[in-house]
Amino acid sequence: MKIGLVSDSLAHLPVDEVIKTAAELKLDCIEFATGNWSTAPHLNLEKLLSSTYARAELKSKLDDNGLTLSALNANGNPMHPGETGKIHSDCLYKTMELANLLGVENVITMSGLPGAPGDSYPNWIVTSWPPETQTILKHQWEVAEGYWRKTAEAARTYGVKICIELHGQQLAYNLPTFLQLREITGDVVGLNFDPSHIMWMGGDPLAFIRQAGSMIYHVHAKDTFIDTVNRATATALDNRPMTQSRERSWSYVTLGYGQTEPWWNAFCYHLAHFASPDLTLSIEHEDMNLSRMEGVIKSVNLLKRTATIEKSDYVLPAI
Repeated sequence: MKIGLVSDSLAHLPVDEVIKTAAELKLDCIEFATGNWSTAPHLNLEKLLSSTYARAELKSKLDDNGLTLSALNANGNPMHPGETGKIHSDCLYKTMELANLLGVENVITMSGLPGAPGDSYPNWIVTSWPPETQTILKHQWEVAEGYWRKTAEAARTYGVKICIELHGQQLAYNLPTFLQLREITGDVVGLNFDPSHIMWMGGDPLAFIRQAGSMIYHVHAKDTFIDTVNRATATALDNRPMTQSRERSWSYVTLGYGQTEPWWNAFCYHLAHFASPDLTLSIEHEDMNLSRMEGVIKSVNLLKRTATIEKSDYVLPAI
């Protein structure tokens, strides 16, 4: 396995400092955001697309520090029913183009979420009742089929893989909905597996890995603290701001502060055994109670103890 960093985890630092920090922490790679829900503080998408020199300069900085690019991230809602959808889709397509130019295999995004017929905003359906929920879902999947069939073909043309990050307020948010999306796209689309999202929605990331297996193309290493007392009355569907961590039923935390280190041992072993030993674990720090640098350092140290770094060299003994 390789250990990397989502550059937005250190969004307060300039790109040269992010690269220097990753090298000092002896990481293998960096995942850069290109826009949409990120302000893309470290990359200029348009400049990199238009300038051979800018692309060469970025690759040189990474090479000089012993780092590679694990992925480009264009997380957004490319199926938003308003103007936002067009903007986010454009960024995703440009990100695929840039990934091709940089020789990066993985492009991370979310499935997106349409509205109900005539809606101006996305509409996340998480129940099967009242009856109109099924009418909305039928419409949303019709929109998704048109958009994702075209986008999957574009990914094949650019020679990249799209890694879908499952999340709330998205059409694909769990394994059944991802499989429904993959029926449209084929295997050019896989998963950017973030266990923290599965945790807060009430799933089991270890069971998820066993079922998803080789459909996992890239991993975000992020943890979730479940406040069982608050959750008992608020449930998992807590829409209060993330800043209200004392009142919320769950919060994103630094690795090891939600799940124990033995759990992370099992997580990494499951990935190596059921998915692939060559996956990248890209640290995504979103803990509001720790500094960004401290959170990243603690997460790096935990993964260096729990990830399977070397390839197996086990040989069956002769009988």
